Amino acid sequence: MKIRGGMLLARALQEKGVDQVFTLSGGFCNPALEGFMECGIAVINAPHEQTAGHLADGHTRIRRKPAVCLVGPEGFANAVPAMMEAWGERSPVIFVTGSSTLKRQGSGGFKEIDDVSIAAPLTKYSVSITDGERISEFVDRAWKIALSGYPGAVHLSMPVDIMFSSYEADAMRDERPFERGAQPPARAWPCPQDLARVLTMLQQAEKPVFIGGHGVWWSGAEAALEDCARKLNIPVFNVPYHQKLLSEASEVYMGLADVHQYHPSKQALEQSDLVLMVGARLDNQMNFGNPPLFPATTRLVCINGSHEEIEMNRAADFALLSDPAAFFAALAETAPKAPEWLETNRSRRAQWAEDMVADIPALDDDRIHPLQLALDVQAAMRDDDWLVIDGGNTHFWSEIAVNIAGQRGRRLGNLLHPGTFSMLGVGVPFASAAKLANPDKSVVVISGDGAFLSGGSSIEAAFQEKLPIVVVVDNNGGLDCISQQQERLFSNQQHFATDFRDIPFHSMFEGLGGYGELVEKRADIVPAVERAIASGKTACVNVKTVGHISPIVLATTSKRDKASIE
Repeated sequence: MKIRGGMLLARALQEKGVDQVFTLSGGFCNPALEGFMECGIAVINAPHEQTAGHLADGHTRIRRKPAVCLVGPEGFANAVPAMMEAWGERSPVIFVTGSSTLKRQGSGGFKEIDDVSIAAPLTKYSVSITDGERISEFVDRAWKIALSGYPGAVHLSMPVDIMFSSYEADAMRDERPFERGAQPPARAWPCPQDLARVLTMLQQAEKPVFIGGHGVWWSGAEAALEDCARKLNIPVFNVPYHQKLLSEASEVYMGLADVHQYHPSKQALEQSDLVLMVGARLDNQMNFGNPPLFPATTRLVCINGSHEEIEMNRAADFALLSDPAAFFAALAETAPKAPEWLETNRSRRAQWAEDMVADIPALDDDRIHPLQLALDVQAAMRDDDWLVIDGGNTHFWSEIAVNIAGQRGRRLGNLLHPGTFSMLGVGVPFASAAKLANPDKSVVVISGDGAFLSGGSSIEAAFQEKLPIVVVVDNNGGLDCISQQQERLFSNQQHFATDFRDIPFHSMFEGLGGYGELVEKRADIVPAVERAIASGKTACVNVKTVGHISPIVLATTSKRDKASIE
C-alpha cells in the first residue's frame, strides 16, 4: 500500500512523539493535515501563521519538547517573526513549510519562494526535502539537530509534488537508524582537569554568584541549580529576557542580572570575586562580559553544554564545556560558603522590594501606575498560576513586580514573556499554550495596549479552543515606551506617531463571547481580575493606566543619540 508524502511526514513526526501541531490550514499542507488526523496528532488552526508559530514556540518552551508549526509558502513569510522569536530563545520548534514544486524549482512556480534561504539564519537547520522516500530521514535529522548541543528551531521545506505524491509506507526503512523514535540528546561531560580548575576557583572565592540562562532550562537542570546554590550558600541571578529558572520565593533566588531592572544585582556583581554563568551568553544583555557589569577584578567563568555557546563566550576568563546538570552535581560535592554573603544579598533584595513599593508615586485612585497594576494582578492570582507578560514598559514594570511579589512569597507556576528580540504580540499565544499544558491552572496575561494590538487576533484561537485565559490590558493609550524615548531625544521634547485612540478592548472580548470589564480605579483591579478568572471564559480586564518610564528605558534614553544603545 502506498501513502502520500504528507502521511509519511505525519508518521515520522508521530514516531518522534510529536503530539501537537499548530497551523493555518492551507491547500499545500492538506496531505500532512490528513496524516495528522489519522495519526491522532492534535492540530490547532490559528487565525494567522505568526500566531501558529508563537503557539508552537510557547508549547515547546513549556514542555521542553518540540511542537510543529505547519504553514504554506505565503504563510511562511507570515511565520518568520515567530521563527525569529524562537531563535532568540533557542526554542527547538519544528517549522514545516509546504512549498512550490521541486520539479519546477527556480522557474517561477505557484507561490514559489526561497524559504530555505530565508529561514537559514534563523534556524539551526533549514533544508528542502528532495526525495519523498527520504522524508523520515529528513525528519530524523531535523529532530536531532534541533535538540542537540545548543537547541534551536529547524525548518523543513516540503515541495507540493512530494507532499501529494505516493510512496511505499516503509520507504527507506531498510537503512539505519532502524529505530527512529525520540532519543535523549547527547550531553557533554566536563573534562576532569578543566572541572578541577573551576572547583579550585570556587574554593578560593569568598563572594561567588550564579547567573543562570537558557542552557539550564533546556537541559532541565533548574532544580539542580537551586539545590547546589542552597547547599553552597551562593546567590542566584537570572539572565534577562528568559523564562525563569527558580521560584521567585526561593531563598537563593535574587532576581535578574540586570542593574536597571534589579538594582541590587549591581552591588552583587561589583563585590563578587567569582561569577559562574551557566547556560548563558555574553551578549549585549551581559555587556559582552565587560566592565562595569563584570569588574576586571572578578573571575568570569562560563559553563555551557555545547561548543556553539562556548564560541559565543570568548570573553570569559575561563570556559568549561559541560552539561549544566553534570556541573551542578560536581559542585554539590564542594564545601559550602559562609552564609553571610547569601544573607547580604537576601537583605538587599528585601530592602529593594520595600523601597520600590514605597517609591510608587502617590497618584489619585483613578491614575494607575503600571507597577501597581502588575502587583495587584499578582495579588489576585493563586500560587502556581501562570503569568505571561507582553509589551515594552509593561514588560519591564511587570518583571520588577514579579520579583517584588516573589520576595513577599508569591510562587508563580512559571513566567513567559518576549525573548531577546522583544517581539510584541507573543502574550496571547504564549498564554494559550500555557493553558493547553496546564488546564487546571489560571493563566493571566499582562499586555501593553500596543502589544495586544500587535498580536490580538490570536485571541480567536483561545476562543476556538475554549481556553479561558485572562488578558489584562495595561491601557495607557499609546506606545508609551517609545513616546518616553522620543520626549528625551527630540529637540521639542514631544512624542510623535505613538498615540492610540481610546480602544474598548473589553468590549471586543464580550463581542467574541467572552468576559470583559473596564477598570478605571486602582481599588477595582483585584476584584475585576478575580471575576475574570471565575468567569471561566476567555476574558479581558481593560485597565486605564498612566505612563511611567521604567528604569531600563530611563537608562537607555541617555544613549539614544548615539548610533547604538550598547
